[in-house]
Amino acid sequence: QLELITPFQLYFNPELIFKHFQVWRLITNYLFFGPVGFNFLFNMIFLYRYCRMLEEGSFRGRTADFVFMFLFGGLLMTLFGLLVNLVFLGQAFTIMLVYVWSRRNPYVRMNFFGLLIFQAPFLPWVLMGFSLLLGNSIIVDLLGIAVGHIYFFLEDVFPNQPGGGRLLRTPSVLKAIFDTPEDDPNYNPLPEDRPGGFAWGEGQRLGG
Repeated sequence: QLELITPFQLYFNPELIFKHFQVWRLITNYLFFGPVGFNFLFNMIFLYRYCRMLEEGSFRGRTADFVFMFLFGGLLMTLFGLLVNLVFLGQAFTIMLVYVWSRRNPYVRMNFFGLLIFQAPFLPWVLMGFSLLLGNSIIVDLLGIAVGHIYFFLEDVFPNQPGGGRLLRTPSVLKAIFDTPEDDPNYNPLPEDRPGGFAWGEGQRLGG
């Protein structure tokens, strides 16, 4: 908006990334949502809202797993972006977050601008239809739904199937960086660290 940089310096371009080593485009293509307007504000609201609800809900106390979902989703979208020739993937990332949240909260009733009332799992499809009404390409929305479904299936569905198992495992390096270490159950704190501090008043009663 300040015209310090242009979208041409940010968009996803495999040739510039791999041949000219402009690797920042792997990240910056997720950070541009177009000029300030209705579509920009719409994406910002949904990105903030559902990112926050995931972090405070199913990912509470699991920051490393939350970061791993970001990395896994970003990697898949980048690979798919090579096939469908998309230049900005931020909206697809937002739809991925919405999809994962909606599948993990299937009984929440949604009210879309007071016009539609539906269960949460239909939200990504409603957003895709709304995007279509605005004249936007639905390829971005379909990409976000596809990546969100792959993550949800591998993380929530397949491990609970007969013969299934966890294929997605958060690397230990992420856990070491983002998760606080668990308390040692055998740790005996010093007196000054115990609740109440030193036991100044303990002793025998007078006359005992």
